[in-house]
Amino acid sequence: MIPPRPTELAHVILRDFVRPGSLAVDATAGNGHDTLFLAKFVGPNGRVIAYDIQPAALESTREKLESAGLAERVTLLHRSHATLAEDVEEGSAEVVMFNLGYLPGQDHGTTTRECETLVALEAAKSALCPGGVLSVVCYPGHPGGDAEAEAVEAKLRELARHSSWRVARYGMLETKSPAPFLLVARKPGG
Repeated sequence: MIPPRPTELAHVILRDFVRPGSLAVDATAGNGHDTLFLAKFVGPNGRVIAYDIQPAALESTREKLESAGLAERVTLLHRSHATLAEDVEEGSAEVVMFNLGYLPGQDHGTTTRECETLVALEAAKSALCPGGVLSVVCYPGHPGGDAEAEAVEAKLRELARHSSWRVARYGMLETKSPAPFLLVARKPGG
């Protein structure tokens, strides 16, 4: 599909950065698509840490991983991504992915929250190794999603403006309702 959906584009961009044996973080496991993607690329000696606050999300992710024979590569954590700093050592992750919003097919009132996402982004900056990549798919079209998307974009713009992080934004133009978009940031070094 041209242009690709933001989630698909994130996979295309990140596949060159998730190396066999590396550590990757899925800060929002959801239905498990990003977790499965990361588990494939870290290989048998790598590790993925995946967060979600909803048991249904973790169960869906677990099922996908087990079907693919990759469950042993992943640690699923039933808690907010705001705890990322407690679980991931500074400078240890090649990639940190966020897919914000709500869990498709579930309660749309349970969403990622701006305050927790900003804490998690700060932790992700530290968790990434030099040259590591952060990706964030934002969904401004649901209640609260617009404020969260604006805050995340502002945070990453600050990184680009006041440091040597490289930051890009990808998304559709001129849509009827606010379209999802992808933010990608690469940490200096590496």
